[in-house]
Amino acid sequence: MTTGMLALMLMLMVSFSTSTSFAQTKTKDAMMKDCCMMKDGKMMVMKDGKTMSMDKDTTMTNGTKCMTTGECMTKDGKKMQMKEGDSMDMDGNMMHGGMMMKDAKTGTGKNSKKMEATAMYVCPMHSEITSNKPGKCSKCGMDMVVKK
Repeated sequence: MTTGMLALMLMLMVSFSTSTSFAQTKTKDAMMKDCCMMKDGKMMVMKDGKTMSMDKDTTMTNGTKCMTTGECMTKDGKKMQMKEGDSMDMDGNMMHGGMMMKDAKTGTGKNSKKMEATAMYVCPMHSEITSNKPGKCSKCGMDMVVKK
């Protein structure tokens, strides 16, 4: 009986440690989003948790194109240059220094000022309403115009 119990306990321990390491790997991979990034002065691509050199231009789902030089061009022709630590997920959302920035309202500190520089559209009647893509003002419904 002692040998059988010992074998059962050993099997349970092995089973538990295997399932725990699998759960940690799965969680880690789920947190890593596919993106393009500037790292060590080079454009890199993260795909399925693996990072590799960017060897060809990549087009995001929103039409933004990231070039191997680090220059990105939106669908409407606006250009921006990636700097060290910047990245863009495959939906076209820009991250500055590892902090996701969807619009100027959600940012804080220095990164919010960086995002304001990349926000390209503003409502002509409500200057506090900005966006990084064309659309309508949420307050009055007017078309957003390119911010100068």
